[in-house]
Amino acid sequence: MISDRDRLASTEAREVALACLEAGIEAGHPRTVVRDAVALEGEILRIADATYDLSEYDEIVVLGGGNAAAHVAVALETILGELIDGGVVVTDDPVETERVTVREGDHPVPSERGVDGTRDVLEAADAATDGTLVLAAITGGGSALMPAPAGDVSLEALQTTTDALLASGADIHEINAVRKHLSALKGGRLARRAAPATVASLILSDVVGNDLSVIASGPVAPDESTFDDALRVLERYGIDAPDAVTDHLERGTTGEIAETPGSDDPVFDSVSNHIVADGMTVLEAARDAAAERGYEPLVLSSRVRGEARDAATTHVAIAEEARATGTPVSTPAVLLSGGETTVTVRGDGAGGPNQEFATSAALALEDGGGENENEGGITIAAVDTDGIDGATDAAGAVVDGTTVEDTAAAREALAENDVYPYLESRNGLILTGPTGTNLNDLRVLVVR
Repeated sequence: MISDRDRLASTEAREVALACLEAGIEAGHPRTVVRDAVALEGEILRIADATYDLSEYDEIVVLGGGNAAAHVAVALETILGELIDGGVVVTDDPVETERVTVREGDHPVPSERGVDGTRDVLEAADAATDGTLVLAAITGGGSALMPAPAGDVSLEALQTTTDALLASGADIHEINAVRKHLSALKGGRLARRAAPATVASLILSDVVGNDLSVIASGPVAPDESTFDDALRVLERYGIDAPDAVTDHLERGTTGEIAETPGSDDPVFDSVSNHIVADGMTVLEAARDAAAERGYEPLVLSSRVRGEARDAATTHVAIAEEARATGTPVSTPAVLLSGGETTVTVRGDGAGGPNQEFATSAALALEDGGGENENEGGITIAAVDTDGIDGATDAAGAVVDGTTVEDTAAAREALAENDVYPYLESRNGLILTGPTGTNLNDLRVLVVR
């Protein structure tokens, strides 16, 4: 899974950190989580704690999108086989399917081919009837991969706004409040297009707290955010959005454009949402991998958020405390956390939240972490589980006390948001390629 793994695993601590990452990512793959959540017994389909009598439906289609959507489609085909009549998913990680059409899009910034694929999803939703069972494959990354610019908003205007939001330091709830109100699919509108079909979603959550309306911008979930909320996000972060964007949002505030459907909308009477994997799925597997290697594991939180470099300092402080006093866990130990940190971009370089977390953590190591692994020390690895950290080809990075030799260079890289080349030069980048899943960030601190 990890490119150049042997070279990265130059110490026992690095080997443990990489093993925890791989275990976590593998545990969150749709082939594992869909198999656990979905079963077919005769004509009864079980999804989590809900059941569907397939004899009541004329057809079954799979619709949706996200980094892992094609893998969800494959897993469903494995279970349902020829009972699936078709469908469309949009992803940046395509795999071969038998019955569901896979269309390619782009992430984290939407693209023309994503628009084309999403148009096919919406057309398939429009064709659904009261005899259709829609299995909605909704995974992280769906907000970018399923662009459906609404009204007079162009793809270019949507791209410009998305770029500005991603660089602003806004959290995913704020970003998606805007994206939902610029879309013909998000914020429950896919469910509205599919009505009166029965919709059962299988969701892989990359959102802290598993807010259904935020995961992939909630295409089949009720939405309580408003056009006014979206405008306030643009104002709060000083985003100079294209005129078409602000005009569309302002028209929404006056009622000229209908709001996203809320929880009282009857369209959701025939919709059920099922989270089949989230950040804890990853953390539990990483925890088990650490224990198997003789380390005491401790999950700090699945909900870490805020600026990446600030979170890194706190994580290192906890690791240093464990090494010095055995609190909150005795060593050797592995500290784990999930969630989603952000970066407020002020420079013009390459990197991502997990790369900035790793670089900041390396700088914060109190005594360099112990260059000789026999002396003890701290090793830190952080990745985005979809294999894409920021807009780079790296999933994240692994660092230890040997990473920072030139403190000034490391600080300058952080100041310019240009940590990718710095980490590359220090043998720190972790590259996985598309992983088949997206369940938020995974951070591993090995304390020897």
